[in-house]
Amino acid sequence: MKYCYKVPCQKEMLREIRSFVKDVLDKHGLSEEDISTLVLAIDEVCANLIIHTHKCNASDSIELEIKFKKNKEVIFSIIDKAEMFNINQYEEPTLDEIIKRRRKGGVGLILVKRIMDDIQITTDQKKHICRLSKKI
Repeated sequence: MKYCYKVPCQKEMLREIRSFVKDVLDKHGLSEEDISTLVLAIDEVCANLIIHTHKCNASDSIELEIKFKKNKEVIFSIIDKAEMFNINQYEEPTLDEIIKRRRKGGVGLILVKRIMDDIQITTDQKKHICRLSKKI
């Protein structure tokens, strides 16, 4: 089964994205813990796109697709026309470095990489896709 949701790139839409993801995952009987961690991961990726890539430009939009596979895997595809930051190339700072530099941010990407089983970034001439998968 596949679910799709398209939203304008506004911070206010993050609440709608979280609600959409939660509702879809609820329909498939995931535990509250699994739902919370998956919502957190998707929210982080979408927030980075909306805030940093699109600068909250409401005339831009992103799409989110959620697919459930028969092998008990859920795949989230975040589709965007703008070039995406490749999370797989992100070098995680140590916790000591974050504390030492009093750095704001950067922790969300660490969480996404730890929550998801696989992250792929694909590109064609018209769109960029961040595909995140998790065995459930």
